[in-house]
This record gives sequence, structure tokens and C-alpha cells, in this order.
Amino acid sequence: MNPSKEKIEMVKRMQEYIHDNIDKNITLSNLARHVNYSQWYCARVFSEIVGKAPFEYIRLMRLTSAALRLRDYNSKIIDVAFDHHFSTHEGFTRAFAKEFGLTPSEYAKTTPPIQLFIPNRVYDQYHQLIDEGMNNLTMESKSIFVQIVDRPKRKLILRRGRNATNYFEYCDELGCDEVWGILESIKEAIYEPVGMWLPENLRKKGTSVYAQGVEVPYDYDQSVPDEFDLIELPACQLMVFQGEPYDDDNFREEVGAVMKAVKNYDPIRFGYKWADELAPRIQLRPLGYRGYIEAKPVMKL
Repeated sequence: MNPSKEKIEMVKRMQEYIHDNIDKNITLSNLARHVNYSQWYCARVFSEIVGKAPFEYIRLMRLTSAALRLRDYNSKIIDVAFDHHFSTHEGFTRAFAKEFGLTPSEYAKTTPPIQLFIPNRVYDQYHQLIDEGMNNLTMESKSIFVQIVDRPKRKLILRRGRNATNYFEYCDELGCDEVWGILESIKEAIYEPVGMWLPENLRKKGTSVYAQGVEVPYDYDQSVPDEFDLIELPACQLMVFQGEPYDDDNFREEVGAVMKAVKNYDPIRFGYKWADELAPRIQLRPLGYRGYIEAKPVMKL
């Protein structure tokens, strides 16, 4: 049974408070005052819906932020520890090693793919968008920006599903937070992780149409995480569709508007044709400040 709207709204506000104040000292009292409920009730409902207690959620967010800093900057471990609210070097090292399987110093030297914590927003979880239902929605006209971008010859690290045809089916099969967390950790990525619909020529027998992955340079020769594949993609052009910025609570309608536009778009009138065999159709993570973005491969006529 799905939780009530009241509980969803409460957890949404708690998540927003945590994300906005992650670099500060956060107490259960702070969270309770922010949403005007008791501390006990806040902790219980947050754990019920998110699957983690508030302070486990905060700890994982801070460890992930610390890992990204160690990956991307030449920072002292003690500085990273204190900046992420760990009181000692030793405590930070123990927590980091327990979560990621190697110490902060080992990770800073080698930066292998690790399982970062990418929190799922409660509105993403319970205001689900299923592709097949979107064409029946009545939506006001939206402005959608279309452009052509060139993509070089490159490789793709991806995790295939079994039967998934869209994001939510994929999450049910594999757990999107776990897959996305590993993809986010890949230092050599040349762009952000994406969800994708694979053309038949890029699928393996018995695997799903929908997958998640990240592009890396064509000369990438590092090992890939267990159960992930590394494939080559040729140079191509992508037709990119980008919707208007939107309030994150309204993502269903905004995503649907772009999906409908992509489905109905005819590139021939602009001198292009779809070239599905060259690359997957991709969707970027919906973020309201930039609008929802999808892209499909095309070829000039």
C-alpha cells in the first residue's frame, strides 16, 4: 500500500532540508521543527518511506560527497573528514572503508568505480511516470528546444536489465540508486550517466530494451564493475530535445511533453532521418532547473 500524500509531503520536505543543509550540523530536532511533527514520528515515517533512518541517509550522503572530493581533488584526508562532519581521521577512515570496501587513501590513489549513494527523492518514487501512459495525457503546449550535437567515437559502460522497457521497470529489477551510484563514481566519464533505450543491434539476447550507462573515451582500457558491459559506439549526431525549466513537483507533465514531442517529431523535414542503430535513445536525469532532456541518433540525408 502506498503511503499517504501527507507522509510523502513530509518526507519530501525533510529531504529538501537535508540536501540544503548537508554541510551543516543537522539534528532530528531540526528536522522535526522544519516539518512541524514530533521527532519520533519524523524518524519513523522517514525510515518507512525512504528505507533508511535519517542519520544513515545523512551519513551516506556525506561519505559520497567525500568520495567525489577525493576522486576529483588533491585534498588532505583529514580536511575531507572534518569538512564532512567526521570528528576524527580514524572515524572517517573506518566509515569510508566499511561503506566502499577500501580506505580513503587507497581510493584517492586509484579511484576505482565504487557504489556511491544517490538518494531517491520521494516524489520520484511515488509520482511515477510510465512511458506508455503519457500519450493519453492532456497537456498544455510546451516550448521544446531542439538541436543537433556531434558525438565522437567512444565507449559505453552500461548495466543491462532483464525485461525492463522503461525507467521504473528497470528500477524494480535492479535498483536504480545502486546502478546510478556506480556510474556516477566513474572518473573517466565524458558526460553524466543516462537512462537509455537500446536498439536491437546493441542488445544481448535475454536482456532488456532499457538500461543505464555512462560514456567514456574510446581509449578507455580500465576494468568495468561486475555485471556491467563495455561496448563501442561510433561517431554520430544526436538530435537533442530539451523542455522548459519546471518545478520538480510537476515533472510528470514536463517529462511527458518532451516524450510526446520526440515520438511525434519528423526529422526528414529538416534534412535528417533517425539512425537508431548508431546509438541508444537516451534520457538525462530529470532536473527542473534545466528542463527534461532526451536525445536520439540521426543521420543527415
